[in-house]
Amino acid sequence: MAQLFNNRKVNKNVKHNAVWWLKVLLTFLFVTLTWMVFRLGITETVNSPTFTIVKEYYSGRIPLYHFDVYRIGDPDELFNIGADEYFDGSGLCVVEWANMVEEELPEDSLYIYIEYGEKEGERIYKCTF
Repeated sequence: MAQLFNNRKVNKNVKHNAVWWLKVLLTFLFVTLTWMVFRLGITETVNSPTFTIVKEYYSGRIPLYHFDVYRIGDPDELFNIGADEYFDGSGLCVVEWANMVEEELPEDSLYIYIEYGEKEGERIYKCTF
């Protein structure tokens, strides 16, 4: 996991106006977000936006908008909360459960996909950068 997130291509893609979508095992989710917080320099406590859909963090070098869309029933609901303004904005958008709203995300979104492998302790990592 550390090798994936120490990659220069990954670090270069932590930039303004980017959308990353996550399809990850829940046990790995905090590792992923902790890494992003470290890279962005966010000093606030990062916790789940499960009931608010999106949480905003402004203390880092760029804003972080952390979405958890698990409770969204219809992908169109994203726009009722102004998701397009976040996606077109100046921060990094991280979307948990993004596969549930994939058709509404920008075409140039990057993804991180982590799943169990076939062997004990094996994990499969895929990303688009």
